[in-house]
Amino acid sequence: MSLAIVRASAGDAALLQNLLQLYTHDFSEFWAGTARGELGADGRFTDYPLEPYFARPGWSAWLLKASEAPAGFALINDEAHSGLPTRRSMAEFFVVRKHRGQGAGRAAAQALIADEPGRWEIAVARANTGALAFWRKVAGACAAGPIEELDILSPDWDGPVLRFTAR
Repeated sequence: MSLAIVRASAGDAALLQNLLQLYTHDFSEFWAGTARGELGADGRFTDYPLEPYFARPGWSAWLLKASEAPAGFALINDEAHSGLPTRRSMAEFFVVRKHRGQGAGRAAAQALIADEPGRWEIAVARANTGALAFWRKVAGACAAGPIEELDILSPDWDGPVLRFTAR
């Protein structure tokens, strides 16, 4: 099974926010014991700031689809958690559980990275060991040379950061 990759526009913001609710729910397990990831009084997580992904050069939002049905998303920007120069960063990436573990998410991630050759950075939350294994495989398939893995612990980030040049 493969996932179609479709560039999202501002008209897709509501769909992306719905998918981001699922993503935040999955991710909230890594925020146990912190103030992050609490539901609002309306039973929803705080909306993600998507506007820059439709307006800023070098930033983009992508929908992943399985037979035209939403199956995930990717948010790509040029901000580096490492503070080092980078061309692109995988800011957020999500595949709904039904489509995980089949290689489709990895293929979609690799295709998105291959479409933007140059220096990439992928930051992974320290507690998200499954994601780190996933991104190490993706980086290994996309890198034109060595993969640098930094261990960042700062007020802004806590976790490994993979840096590599995509071919």
